[in-house]
Amino acid sequence: MSRHVVAVLGAGSWGTALADVLVRNGHDVRLWARDEAHAAAMREAGINERYLPGIDIARPLSITSDLGAAVEGTQFVVSVCPSHAVREVLGRAAPHLDDQVLVSASKGIEIGTHQRMTEVIVEALGDASGTRTVVLSGPSFAEELLRRLPTAVVAASRQEEHALAVQSLFRNGYFRVYTQPDVDGVELGGALKNVIALGAGISDGLELGSNARAALINRGLAEIARLARHFGARETTLGGLAGLGDLVLTCTGRLSRNRSAGLAIGSGRPPAEVLGEMEQVVEGVRTARAAYELSHQYGVEMPITSAVYSILYEEVAPRAALARLMAREPKPERWG
Repeated sequence: MSRHVVAVLGAGSWGTALADVLVRNGHDVRLWARDEAHAAAMREAGINERYLPGIDIARPLSITSDLGAAVEGTQFVVSVCPSHAVREVLGRAAPHLDDQVLVSASKGIEIGTHQRMTEVIVEALGDASGTRTVVLSGPSFAEELLRRLPTAVVAASRQEEHALAVQSLFRNGYFRVYTQPDVDGVELGGALKNVIALGAGISDGLELGSNARAALINRGLAEIARLARHFGARETTLGGLAGLGDLVLTCTGRLSRNRSAGLAIGSGRPPAEVLGEMEQVVEGVRTARAAYELSHQYGVEMPITSAVYSILYEEVAPRAALARLMAREPKPERWG
């Protein structure tokens, strides 16, 4: 495996885990943290105590809060910022970038523009960046990856050579990377599953049982597929790692921030209070708003997304939202 210089932008849990993989693969890795105090603490302890306490990070790893120093002279730049920060961070990085392969590992839809992260990247860095961008997504908890537990994800790009380059960059004995060309499906699956995971957490918080959870996951996937198809995504993608795989993990795993937030809300706590206490960003909250607006804009029926939106943004009680879902007009089962 060739040795490359790689910048990882974002020192949260997922950015730290990806940086660890890259160091263990023998690459020269620069991890950028927005907060210098956070960067200094990581440099001193060799642990991301804020987000992944007690788990050592591979060395040597350069950790800096200087964005220009992080990206200059690299061959790959991995964006792992929260979705709402991608435009700002890459805009600041733009003067220091050349023709690096860009890896988008942020999952979300931008509020206001309704743009996916690859679209945000193009606006921040110019049209040419679109052909150099690869989306990395799939069922993957940072803590498990940092513990080197088996994980499989997808690298999606419209340029196969770049997808293959990212596959080679990350793959090892515990991190398996598949390639595919459906950027739209991979991005939408990775973003929208967070909304359904909030709903699954709310369902579990209401103690609705396993039957309800299974139905919610399945019908949630159906409405994800309906919206994704509108944007040209392939339904087969939604049945793969970036769709069904990521959806099941995020709806059921104990490490899921979206499920955890939903669980607390379903147990009776106000959404604002729950979200105010979360240490990391709960991406499904912003995505619920964007997805709800997109569903109305394009006339796509998304009842679970609408229910989650009503709980988060309209102060509808979870049981009232459930009653609305169950009282909908009977109809034949359709996929997508």
